[in-house]
Amino acid sequence: MSSQTLETARPLRAARYVIAAGVVAALHVGKLPPALPVLRDVLGISLLQAGFLLSLVQLAGMTLGLLTGLAAQRVGLKRSMVAGLLVLGCASALGGLANGAAWLLATRALEGLGFLWVVLPAPGLVRRLVPQERLNGMLGVWGAYMPLGASLALLLGPSVMQLGAPAWGWRIWWWGLGALAAMLALLLCWRLPADPSRRLTTAQAPEGSANFSNRSLLGLTLRSRGVWLMALTFAMYSGQWLAVIGFLPSIYAQAGLPGSSAAWLTAGAAAVNIVGNLAAGRWLGRGARPLALLATGFLAMAGGALLAFGATAHPLLQYAGVLVFSMIGGLIPATLFSLAIRLAPTPETVSTTVGWVQQWSALGQFAGPPLVAWVAVQAGGWQWTGWVTSVCCAIGLLLARELQRLAAQPPAVRLG
Repeated sequence: MSSQTLETARPLRAARYVIAAGVVAALHVGKLPPALPVLRDVLGISLLQAGFLLSLVQLAGMTLGLLTGLAAQRVGLKRSMVAGLLVLGCASALGGLANGAAWLLATRALEGLGFLWVVLPAPGLVRRLVPQERLNGMLGVWGAYMPLGASLALLLGPSVMQLGAPAWGWRIWWWGLGALAAMLALLLCWRLPADPSRRLTTAQAPEGSANFSNRSLLGLTLRSRGVWLMALTFAMYSGQWLAVIGFLPSIYAQAGLPGSSAAWLTAGAAAVNIVGNLAAGRWLGRGARPLALLATGFLAMAGGALLAFGATAHPLLQYAGVLVFSMIGGLIPATLFSLAIRLAPTPETVSTTVGWVQQWSALGQFAGPPLVAWVAVQAGGWQWTGWVTSVCCAIGLLLARELQRLAAQPPAVRLG
C-alpha cells in the first residue's frame, strides 16, 4: 500500500469509528420498542407511558441541543463523544435495575443526554477526518446511523431477552448494551486522533476569524434562517419516523404475530431507511438538488403511511407501504446533514448548527410517538396514523422549498 493510500485510509477508518459510535447510541434509542410488550406485562407500562418512554430519550436533545453543540465545540469533539458513550453505558446499567415506570423514565432521560453528546460532534468529526471529495458520501453513511442502530436493536433485542425469564431478559438487554457503550468509549480513546489544541477567546472576534465567543457562536447560529429551516424540516421527518417504526412491534403483537416475526418485520422496516441515506449521499455528490431529494422523501412517507395504515389494504401491501415510508424517507436525513455543513453560518458553527437541528429533531421525536398513541386511543385503532404523518409531510415540503431557495443564494446574501 502506497503512503498516499495509507494517508487516505487512516482518516476513513477513524470516520468509521465515529459512525460506529452513532450506531451504538442509536441502539440505546432502539432498544425499547422490542421490549415494550414485555415491559407492559412485567412493569405494567400503559400505552401512553410507552409513548413517553419512546420519546423521553429525546428530552435532553429537545432542551439542550444547541448548548450541548456549543459545549462539544469548546470541550473537543472526540472528548464529547467519549463522554457521551460513558453516560449511555451508566444510564443503561441503572435502567436495568428499574422496578417501575418512573425509574425507567428517569434513566431514559439520562440516556438522552449521553446520546446527544455522542451524535452532535459526529458531523464535525467526519468533516475534520474525511477528504472533501468523500464528504457527501460519508455524511450519507452517517445519516444511516439511526436506522442501522434501530434495526439491529429490533432484530437482536428479542433474542437477547429470551436469555432469561421475562422479568430478567429485558434487564440483560439493558446491561449488555451498557457494556457495549463503555467498551466503544475505550476504543475511541485509542483510535481517534486527539482533538486539536487551540486557545479560544471569550471576546467578540472580527469577521473571518476562527475565534468566537460563546455568545457570538450562539448568535450566528440562531440568526441564521437556514439553520431554522433545517431544524424544522428535520422535526417533521424524525417525529413521524420514530412514531411509526417505534410502535410497529406493539401493532404486530396486537395483530397476533409471534414476537420473532414482529421483530424481523420491524427490523426490516428500519433497515431499509439505510438505503435512502446512502442513495442521498451518492446523489448529492453527483449534483442532485436537495429539494428534489427532500420532496421525494416526504411524498413517499405520506403515501407509504396512508397505504400502511389503510384499513382495507392487504397486509402485504400495508407492509410494502411501511417499507416505502422508511426507505424513501431515508433521503431526508442525509440531505439535511449535508445542508447543515453547507449552510452553517461559519465553520466554527457546524456543531451549534447540528445541535439546533438535533434539538428540533428531538422535539419531533418527543412529540411524535405520544401524539400518534393519543390519536390511536381516540380512534380505537391505528387507522388515522397515516393522516397524522401526511400533515407532517405537507409542512416538510413547504420548508424544503424554502431551503432550496436559500441554498441557491450566494453565502453573502444568506448571511445578510
